[in-house]
Amino acid sequence: MVANRLVAAALLTLATTIAAGQTAQSPSSEPSQQDSSSSKPGHKIHHTRVAEEDPTAPELTQAENFIQKRNYSAAEPLLHKVVEADPSNYEAWFDLGFTANALGKLDDSIAAYRKSVAAKPDVFESNLNLGLQLAKKHDPDAEQFLRAATVLKPTSHVQEGQERAWLSLGHVLENDKPDEAITAYHQASALQPKDPEPHLAAGQFFEKQKKFADAEGEYKAALDLDPNSDALTGLVNLYMQGRKFPQAAELLRKLVEMHPDQAAVHTELGRVLAAESKTDDAIAELQTAAKLAPNDLSVQRDLADLYTLAGKHDQAEAAYRALLASRPNDGDLHDQLGKSLLRQKKFTDAQQEFLIALKLKPDMGEAYGDLAFAASENKDYPLTLKALDFRKKYLPDNANVYFLRASAFDHLRDLKQAAVNYHLFLQTANGKYPDQEWQAKHRLIAIEPKK
Repeated sequence: MVANRLVAAALLTLATTIAAGQTAQSPSSEPSQQDSSSSKPGHKIHHTRVAEEDPTAPELTQAENFIQKRNYSAAEPLLHKVVEADPSNYEAWFDLGFTANALGKLDDSIAAYRKSVAAKPDVFESNLNLGLQLAKKHDPDAEQFLRAATVLKPTSHVQEGQERAWLSLGHVLENDKPDEAITAYHQASALQPKDPEPHLAAGQFFEKQKKFADAEGEYKAALDLDPNSDALTGLVNLYMQGRKFPQAAELLRKLVEMHPDQAAVHTELGRVLAAESKTDDAIAELQTAAKLAPNDLSVQRDLADLYTLAGKHDQAEAAYRALLASRPNDGDLHDQLGKSLLRQKKFTDAQQEFLIALKLKPDMGEAYGDLAFAASENKDYPLTLKALDFRKKYLPDNANVYFLRASAFDHLRDLKQAAVNYHLFLQTANGKYPDQEWQAKHRLIAIEPKK
């Protein structure tokens, strides 16, 4: 049960990590001042000069100088002056689109890029940036302008720019035209065969479609091109979903080597090792993660559970108590602390924790059984019987329950009920509890009337 919870947590975290990676590369990314002609293909809004300097428009030159210095507030009014004087100046509209985006004015940015494209429809950069801005708003027009960009020639670095256009188009097409999205990623890959990005994008998309074999192939292709690619995380996620824990652990060890100071990577490796029942190794990884991220309660919880699995009940107790300091109303934590105390034979403390747990979360059937056992060890037989009665509302009686109930009735001198439950115990024990079976038989001899 604990191992399954750890696997589920690992899958959730890895899925979140991949989603974050997709967001970083999606059309909704933040603007960059970096010139598109010299940038790695991606999906950010870039600034580039789309025409030669116009000596008749000094405000435009001055505005572009401000843009290069990231002084967008100073550039904006100058650009408005230019377009007021010359509404057909596509370069000024382009700069205004970029500046408005940098200032967080998405609608103004889109309007300016539309004016730029309208003034001169065959400019690659204008079409690309307009498509990317429209994609942020999930506007279906994004496809039109990104498709236009794929057949236009960038100002420089032609193949890199066209790859960016195909990659961006692929992201836009994913929801409604999945086959065309894959075609777009393949086009991007053909333009830049040494870039892992198209394979990574295709792998992530195939994974969302649950085409895991295709996703694995794309991720491996990306890794062949760049061993440090995010495709490594994608492959780990695939292997986790397929419960291929050894393969996942192998890749996670590589991630740990690449990112030794990232708590999340140690956490994922620890969870996978736990799923492989390599408890001590898992504990070591999670202890490292806990040192790197001391405020991460999920790591502390995983460690506490693993201490329990490893039989390190004193360490489990300490971990659960530390967690309860910040989450005092968590019934599950009180229950787990009670279990660790029970295994250390700290029956009085265990009983108290089970009572708190059940007050906070009354539907934990197994906890009533644990409470009954602790109460029996504390010689609180009325509480034992009461706890077992509550347990019966959630779970069927079993051999252990019959024996606990019989023993409690026996101590309370209700010999008739004790005998009934001793018999029920013997009928269900089936030789699994030899010591208790011997005791039950001898108690029956002592308490049942002689025939």
